[in-house]
Amino acid sequence: MEKQSDLLLDIQHLHTAYRLQGDFYDAADDINLTLKKDEILAIVGESGCGKSTVASSIIGLYDHKNTKVTGDILYNELNLVGLNEDLFNKVRGNNIGMIFQDPLASLNPLMRVGDQVAETLYYHTKMNDKERHARVIELFNQVGMPNPEEMYQMYPHELSGGLRQRVVIAIAIACKPEIIIADEPTTALDVTIQAQILDLLEDIQRQSHSGIILITHDLGVVAETADEVAVMYGGQIIEKADVKTIFSHPLHPYTRSLLNSMPQTEDEEDDLHVIQGTVPSLKNMPCSGCRFAKRIPWIPASAHEEEPVIHEVEPGHFVRCTCYKTFHFQGEK
Repeated sequence: MEKQSDLLLDIQHLHTAYRLQGDFYDAADDINLTLKKDEILAIVGESGCGKSTVASSIIGLYDHKNTKVTGDILYNELNLVGLNEDLFNKVRGNNIGMIFQDPLASLNPLMRVGDQVAETLYYHTKMNDKERHARVIELFNQVGMPNPEEMYQMYPHELSGGLRQRVVIAIAIACKPEIIIADEPTTALDVTIQAQILDLLEDIQRQSHSGIILITHDLGVVAETADEVAVMYGGQIIEKADVKTIFSHPLHPYTRSLLNSMPQTEDEEDDLHVIQGTVPSLKNMPCSGCRFAKRIPWIPASAHEEEPVIHEVEPGHFVRCTCYKTFHFQGEK
């Protein structure tokens, strides 16, 4: 059993709704998650399923006029939901770091990259100029930047995508945060650089004993790095378990469909599985019933719950709706 002191983040009944033409629609619907020290929690799903909404809710980066956030996000007994901006600015970047998926968009094109890392230290620490410079060089070494002194003086457009991502990681870990949120950190990178960035994140986690929330749609990345996995669909968590269970014993039709969509090298003649349909838009999201039902029309309506809830089917393994009991792929007996 995990010690209470190992718990870094406790998300309870989180609802994040966006205003669309005057009405609010839940992009994150009743999310319950925990993150512990030395743990990598992967949140997985297609684009539009609510993964990044959960991340932005945790770190408070959303349009407050057009976004409604309710529930609890507890960090060291501090509820981040409704936290005033002054307090949030002390937590954000200091205790919780964020690695964004597009480093070119998240870096200031008019500032040297070294100064951008130093800016975080200026805001959150009492270091003098010399100490900040030394810490940036230390961080650049830690994240594998070649020639750190030279790199300090460069602008984002002068760096490759992989090096820009390393700068973003350096900013995220500058103040040694307990929690790191990595939102699709390898999306725009080639496979070799992806592997280097993932290895770097794992090294950082081992050294700092931090907890990492990894937002991704790439199941290969999940298999390589995650400890726990939460699968999201239509703004809800539809399956949650440790990574071994998710890959060896997936239950929810959506999880099974995602895994079945991965290219298989064993039989080159097999057709690539395609999940029918798309994730509904926020305005068209079903308010009741199983949200995945329309994409598996060969499963009878009686197999779904009218108001699907999360069931603990075995210790630590949670699945939403009862449709998993009768699900089969189309064409299977």
